[in-house]
Amino acid sequence: MKNRSLILPLVLAASALAQTPAQETPARIGIFGEATLTVNEVIERVLAADTDLVISRIAKEEAALNLRGARGVFDPRLGFTGRQTRAISPASSSLAGAPNGKLTNKELLADPSLSGASPWLGTTYRLNFSSARQETDNSFATLNPQYLTTVGLSLTQPLVRGLFYDDSRHRIQVARTNVDLTDQQFRQRLIETVTRAVQAWWELDFAFRNLEVQKEAVRLAERQDASNRRQVEQGLLAPVDIVQTQTLLATYQQNVYAAQSNLSTAENNLKILMLPARNDLMWGTALIPERTADSGSAAPTLDEALKLALAGRPEIRQNSIASDLNKLDTRLAREQAKPQVDLFANVSANGLSGNQIIQTGPNPFSAAFGPIIGQINQLSALNGLPPLGGISFGSGGVPPIFVGGYGQSLGALRTGSFTTAVAGINFSLPLRNRAARAQVEIAAAEQRRLGTQQRQVEMFVEQDVRNALQLSASNAARLEAARTARGYAQQQYESEQRQFQAGTSSVFLVLQRQTELTTARTREVRAEADSGEAAANLDRALARTLTTRNIAVK
Repeated sequence: MKNRSLILPLVLAASALAQTPAQETPARIGIFGEATLTVNEVIERVLAADTDLVISRIAKEEAALNLRGARGVFDPRLGFTGRQTRAISPASSSLAGAPNGKLTNKELLADPSLSGASPWLGTTYRLNFSSARQETDNSFATLNPQYLTTVGLSLTQPLVRGLFYDDSRHRIQVARTNVDLTDQQFRQRLIETVTRAVQAWWELDFAFRNLEVQKEAVRLAERQDASNRRQVEQGLLAPVDIVQTQTLLATYQQNVYAAQSNLSTAENNLKILMLPARNDLMWGTALIPERTADSGSAAPTLDEALKLALAGRPEIRQNSIASDLNKLDTRLAREQAKPQVDLFANVSANGLSGNQIIQTGPNPFSAAFGPIIGQINQLSALNGLPPLGGISFGSGGVPPIFVGGYGQSLGALRTGSFTTAVAGINFSLPLRNRAARAQVEIAAAEQRRLGTQQRQVEMFVEQDVRNALQLSASNAARLEAARTARGYAQQQYESEQRQFQAGTSSVFLVLQRQTELTTARTREVRAEADSGEAAANLDRALARTLTTRNIAVK
């Protein structure tokens, strides 16, 4: 029984002296290479791959096209009417000028026009020039063929409703405001995307450096274990001291595996933001974060921060633009409630020419009244009265101004020989006009809603700025404290090592100082990442992300 009590400590000592072999960190799954990546490179790649950002840019382009299309309402419209007509009409009356019972008329007409609306004062206009060549077999016609020309200008000018604002100008103003709205939406999306990219990069930076911290902890534990074993062999330490080191070493190895897993997660979170497709080769590349010189802006005072945020936050501007759109709707509704009073004016000039028809026989009307006139003249002679002249019915000829070709008709337009001018006024007012008045009240209610919403947005911005400022300041102070703590932990660990070598300390205290050093290093890299993320969040809250990162919005 006594021999067994002596053997057991020897077995335990031998077991303690059996060194746990150093383990290399296994390669990460699916990783075949590595590449360094700065935060600016991350931002560039994320902006290029973000489909939501592409959609926002397309919406911005569509708004600009809608504005161009709305302005098209004032583009002049060129019109043209052309026709050729041949009409054969039955004629049963002797006064129809068709002895054989058929009257044939031919016409060739061209009528170009220019019409449109003015962007000022709501004026509409139409200018047209009509010319026609007409042929007929009417026996009473004096010109055949004849050329008819007309040039006319029509103007309509609103005097009340539509004078300074109407539906066309409303659509243009709305489209112009929507351009600003989509621009603010695009800026907001851009700011959020950049902020998310920067924060993902800092998470990768923390995961990468934390893995290095945990690996360094394993290396320190392995060196301590080797030192302990030499001292056990020399009889300076008890075998149980090796068990303490091995226990801590196994714990550190667990931390390495957990840190490696966290690195893959952070890396993949960044890759899904950067890469356009799942077959991109960078999926198999380890990303090594490369820090650059800090170009961040200094934290402003609270008053300066609130002033910047209220002036530049896209959310506030978007709500303000929505209010502007509602004001346009209100203006249009009030305009529609006014009476419609329009002044109109039409001015036209006409021309007529043609080839004169030479009568080869007596005028049918003259021939019909000839016997009657002769009998009357006989009776007049018996009573000593003067005779009556013959009835010509146009046999006196055609005025020379009408005789000629197409140029003669155009000449009449130039001289203004035959003109017509018409001016008048139109008035219309729906009784009660409840539809328009209801629209005015709806727009007013919407304006009150938007005013309340604006105050809500400003309250949110106030809260966001205050939180972001405090978080940035706290993380900056925490980073300084973490660096100081890590420095002191390093000194304590080195001091404990010297005491241990001098024989005035124990393995337990050395391992405790090492654990404290590893914890301090982990806290330092975590504080660095949190400080970087807080700075990005502060830039977002102050709407200065694009300025800080030198990103131009196009």
